[in-house]
Amino acid sequence: MPFTSHLKNPCTLIMSRIMEFYEVVKTRRSVRTFRPDEPDPEAMARVLEAVRLSPSGSNRQPWKFVLVSDSEKKAEVVATCGRQAWIDEAPIVVVACGRKTGSNRGGYMGDMSFLLDISIAFTQFILAARAEGLGTCWIGDFENETIKGALGIPEDYDVVAVSPLGYPEAEKAFHETDRRKPLSEIVSQEKF
Repeated sequence: MPFTSHLKNPCTLIMSRIMEFYEVVKTRRSVRTFRPDEPDPEAMARVLEAVRLSPSGSNRQPWKFVLVSDSEKKAEVVATCGRQAWIDEAPIVVVACGRKTGSNRGGYMGDMSFLLDISIAFTQFILAARAEGLGTCWIGDFENETIKGALGIPEDYDVVAVSPLGYPEAEKAFHETDRRKPLSEIVSQEKF
């Protein structure tokens, strides 16, 4: 009770926090130009905590996120990413890895079921980074085996996604977009 007594209207605080989350979702963008300065360590800690808290099937947490800031190691990773040299501008390159869990989601995903868990964690990473003013760009064009060799990733893990991470160079990097399908095309009720 003492905490709420300091608030003029507790519902306003709750609503502002909800609106902040939706603002993050609405304004998240793929960032492709970065300032050279390192991310704030406290902001990084919060972003990584969001990854740690991500849900996963049977709480297996089959992920490992490798943060690459060494310029030579970054260059090795970037070289495997489909000639997207701009990735190297970011002070950090994040490599999300996952290991097979033996589950078979939906009865058809087999060994690749772990991709769901890593995708959830990577999405939380991207949204948390946006909330901290950090830019990301989900990179799916990479050479798995080459990155594994460069970073010493064990054989039972695979790279699922790569992202540059840093403060956007563009002042208005985060903004809403109208380049999304309307709800009527992506949601239905009771049947497909």
